[in-house]
Amino acid sequence: MKGGCMNAFSRILFILGLFVLSAHAQKNIIYTETEHGPLHLDLYLPDNAPAPVPLIIWIHGGGWRGGSKENCPPIRMGFTARGYAIASINYRLTGVASFPAQIEDCKSAVRWLRAHAGEYGLDADHFGVWGSSAGGHLAALLGTSGGVTEFDRGENLDQSSRVQAVCDYFGPSDFTEMGKIPGYEMHARAGSPESALLGGTVAEKPETARAASPVHHITADDPPFLIVHGDNDRTVPVDQSIRMDAALRAAGVQTERIILEGAGHGGPAFSSQNMADQVTAFFDRYLKIDRP
Repeated sequence: MKGGCMNAFSRILFILGLFVLSAHAQKNIIYTETEHGPLHLDLYLPDNAPAPVPLIIWIHGGGWRGGSKENCPPIRMGFTARGYAIASINYRLTGVASFPAQIEDCKSAVRWLRAHAGEYGLDADHFGVWGSSAGGHLAALLGTSGGVTEFDRGENLDQSSRVQAVCDYFGPSDFTEMGKIPGYEMHARAGSPESALLGGTVAEKPETARAASPVHHITADDPPFLIVHGDNDRTVPVDQSIRMDAALRAAGVQTERIILEGAGHGGPAFSSQNMADQVTAFFDRYLKIDRP
């Protein structure tokens, strides 16, 4: 039995290795310089895919205070083998800067990637974004703040920071309401990840809380959304995704919602073959349109 388990584990590692080998990786590319130092991204380009290729930008989670670009589920889930370039980005964490630094960095990454699309064989007209938890929040905010010019700071300002599709894995959507939900009051307290992001509690920083909430920036010209959440999430209430989906629909934005029964805040349900296929189908609809 032990040998069988090891053989199965070895097969999994081999398959994951094939996914990585199907991409040409360029690591630690500087995409912007900030007052706190340079920010980097990793770029994975698919082998044997005709250029230009659509791009998915991955934004990591970690409560805005931890995590890094090294944790990149789209690579483990084989998205380069599905014909996508993947950019996994770092952004300033709350230990060095509060909001809006994080969304400014995400927008800087989009603009840099667009400015260098020709160099890397990227399709500058077909950029998607995907993130989980805090990264899901930033992905959603990137999607709804396309017209919010005050979030565009830094270099490559001649390039658009808009994206053409958003996949939001269990990200907060409305800081003004999340801490009011029974069982989730901790989000409104001092010392919470949200308070570190906002530079104070929601009560102390109501305008910042609203500005940081993707739901409050929704307009009819926002890109299509795929929102995925577990109904047993004890960190970010599923109500946040339900609220976001409803607001997008009310504005006439294309949106799809998947609620995973029994799933918590992350876990294997979100990286299953079924979810990989559903996320692929979503991005294919909007990023591979008019492509051979």
